[in-house]
Amino acid sequence: MMEERANLMHMMKLSIKVLLQSALSLGRSLDAEHAPLQQFFVVMEHCLKHGLKVKKSFIGQNKSFFGPLELVEKLCPEASDIATSVRNLPELKTAVGRGRAWLYLALMQKKLADYLKVLIDNKHLLSEFYEPEALMMEEEGMVIVGLLVGLNVLDANLCLKGEDLDSQVGVIDFSLYLKDVQDLDGGKEHERITDVLDQKNYVEELNRHLSCTVGDLQTKIDGLEKTNSKLQEELSAATDRICSLQEEQQQLREQNELIRERSEKSVEITKQDTKVELDTYKQTRQGLDEMYSDVWKQLKEEKKVRLELEKELELQIGMKTEMEIAMKLLEKDTHEKQDTLVALRQQLEEVKAINLQMFHKAQNAESSLQQKNEAITSFEGKTNQVMSSMKQMEERLQHSERARQGAEERSHKLQQELGGRISALQRQLSQLHEQCSSLEKELKSEKEHRQALQRELQREKDTSSLLRTELQQVEGLKKELRELQDEKAELQKICEEQEQALQEMGLHLSQSKLKMEDIKEVNQALKGHAWLKDDEATHCRQCEKEFSISRRKHHCRNCGHIFCNTCSSNELALPSYPKPVRVCDGCHTLLLQRCSSTAS
Repeated sequence: MMEERANLMHMMKLSIKVLLQSALSLGRSLDAEHAPLQQFFVVMEHCLKHGLKVKKSFIGQNKSFFGPLELVEKLCPEASDIATSVRNLPELKTAVGRGRAWLYLALMQKKLADYLKVLIDNKHLLSEFYEPEALMMEEEGMVIVGLLVGLNVLDANLCLKGEDLDSQVGVIDFSLYLKDVQDLDGGKEHERITDVLDQKNYVEELNRHLSCTVGDLQTKIDGLEKTNSKLQEELSAATDRICSLQEEQQQLREQNELIRERSEKSVEITKQDTKVELDTYKQTRQGLDEMYSDVWKQLKEEKKVRLELEKELELQIGMKTEMEIAMKLLEKDTHEKQDTLVALRQQLEEVKAINLQMFHKAQNAESSLQQKNEAITSFEGKTNQVMSSMKQMEERLQHSERARQGAEERSHKLQQELGGRISALQRQLSQLHEQCSSLEKELKSEKEHRQALQRELQREKDTSSLLRTELQQVEGLKKELRELQDEKAELQKICEEQEQALQEMGLHLSQSKLKMEDIKEVNQALKGHAWLKDDEATHCRQCEKEFSISRRKHHCRNCGHIFCNTCSSNELALPSYPKPVRVCDGCHTLLLQRCSSTAS
C-alpha cells in the first residue's frame, strides 16, 4: 500500500506537470480530446479508487468512487449543482460514469481542489468508503490537493453529451511522460512563462476577493448612512427640545425674581409676627413643661403596653408556626386516614363476605334443626306406639295371669318371648334418650354460636358508624385542602406571570445588547484592527511558545495578532471576508457565541 501510494503520487505530479506545460503551449484552453487531460482524469480515477472498500449486494460486488464524491454535496452546498446535473444526464447508467462526469464538471468550475480538500478534512466520513491505509486517508491526499490547486489556471471546455463515459477503459499511457533531450532545453522558458501566468492569476484572484470585500463594505456604508440620517433627525429633534427648554428656563427665572420680592416682603412681616410669638411662647412654655411631664408619664405607660403587645405578637407568631406545623401534620393525617380508609374498606368487604358465609351457615343450621325436630317427632310417635304396645302387653299379662292356672306352659313360653322383646325395646328407648340429649347439646351450641355472631355484627355496626363519622371529618379536611390548593394555584399563577414578565424583559435587554455589539463590530471592521508585523512577534500570543522553522507564524484575520498553527487552526466567515479565513481560538469561540445568541 505504501509503494502504491508513492507511485500514484508521482504519477499525479507528472500528469499535472505535463498538462500545465501542454496548456501553456496551446493557450490555456483545453478540449476533451486533449491527450494529457484524458491521462490526468485516468490518474485521478486511480487515486480515488485506491483503498476503496468493496460493498456487497444481492446483484454482486460494487466498487465505485462516486460514493465518496456524493458526500461533497452535503459538506459543501456549492457542489449541489454538479450533483444534480450529473444525476439528470440520461446517458450515464453506471456509478463509474457519474464519477467521471463529476470530475469533468468540477474541473470546469475550477473547484476540484476545494471539493477534495473538504472531503479530506472530514476523514471520519471517508472511513465508511476507504480503508485506513488508502491514499485519501493518508498525507499523500493532502499533497495531491495542493497539486490540484495549480489547475485553477486552466480553462477546460468539456462536452459530456456525446461521450460514452460508462465504457471507457482507464489505462495510463506512460509514453507521454518520457522526456526528450530537446525538451530539456526549452523547459526553463516554459517555467518562466508559467510563473508569470501564475502571478497573473494570483493577482486576479486577489482582485476578485477585494471586489467582494468592497461590495460588502459598500452595503455596510449604506446601512451606516441610513443610521446617520436617523441620528441627524434625532439631533434636530433634540435641538428643538433644547430651545424649548431654554425658553422655559427664562420664564422660570422671571418667576423666581417675582417670588424673591414676595418672599422678602413676607420675611419682614414674619419678623414682626415672630416677636409677638416669642412673647406668647415665654408665657406658654411654663404650661408646656407641665404638659411634658404628663406626656413623659404617658410614654412610659405606652412603652410598657408596647412590650406587652410585642410579647403577644411573639406568642401569635409561635401560634402561627404551630398552626403551620399542625396543617402539615393534618395533611399527613389525611394521607394516613385515606390509607386507613382503603384498608377499612377492604376489611368491610371481608366482613361482608364473612357475614354472607355465616348467614349461609345459619340457614344450614336451621334446616338441620328442622330435620332434627322432624326426627324427634317421629321418635316420639314411635315411643307412643311402644307405650300403647306396652299397655296391650300388660292387658295380655292380666289375661295370662287369669289363665295362668289353666296354661302354665304357655305362660312360660310367652314370658320368655315377652322378656326378649322388652329388653330390645328398653335398649331402643335408651338409644333414643341418648340421641335426644346429643341433639339438645347441639342446639345449645348453635344458639351460643348464633348469639356470638349477633354480637360481632353489632360490633361491626359500631365500627362502621365510627368510620362514617371519620369519613365526614375527612371530607371536611378535604374541602379545606381544596381551598388551600386553590389559593396555592392562584399564587403559582401570579408567580408564573411575574416570571414570564421578567423573562420577556430579559429577552428585550439581551436583544438590545446584541444589537449594540453588532454595531460595535461593524465599526471595528470599518476602522480596521492593528495588523502586527512579522518582525514584532517572536512568541505565540496564546500559548507563548517561541516561533521557529517548524512552528510558523499565522495572523488572525479578526484581531490581527500573530499565533502558531495549533492556536489558529479554525476558520470562519467574517464580514470583511467572503470566504472562511483563519481565526484564533479566542476569536472563534467569541464569534460562535455571538452567532448562537443572534440565532436564538
